[in-house]
Amino acid sequence: MKHAFGFLLALVAGAMLASTERVPDQTDRGGAPIYGVKIPPGYRDWKLISVAHEAGANNDLRAVLGNDPAMQAYRKGTLPFPDGTIIARLAWVYTASEANNKLFGRPQSFVAGPAINVQFMVKDSKQYAATGGWGYAQFKDGKPDTAAKLDTCYPCHAPAKARDYVFTYYAP
Repeated sequence: MKHAFGFLLALVAGAMLASTERVPDQTDRGGAPIYGVKIPPGYRDWKLISVAHEAGANNDLRAVLGNDPAMQAYRKGTLPFPDGTIIARLAWVYTASEANNKLFGRPQSFVAGPAINVQFMVKDSKQYAATGGWGYAQFKDGKPDTAAKLDTCYPCHAPAKARDYVFTYYAP
């Protein structure tokens, strides 16, 4: 099991590094509706917090990345997360690798397929006081999602209030 997780981690990390998708710089454009969150420059260089396979309707592979304040808080076990924390979640279609499966001689390999979207949680306890101190954004092809879609973020994260509204755990 440990090797399987390591293999999955290596595949997701490799997909992140090999991705040729270029997300337009959002620093000079308006951010996502409701929260105004923009795509942070350089987020693809942030440290890896965790990877996951989300089954069900989504059926995707996800990588969760954190900026320096996020990583410091995770490593120290600091809750609530400090202002300035940004957590990114990148998602790809969960895709069987026919090439790898041929090499293995059986169906066992799954990789990151086409990109689905990228999401951000930005901690600012004053600006986002009404939503537990967090602002949310989701981008598809570099474009922010609708306000209606973002209205679901805080209610979805509310059950994780004891973990400062963050689902992802960090295992060093």
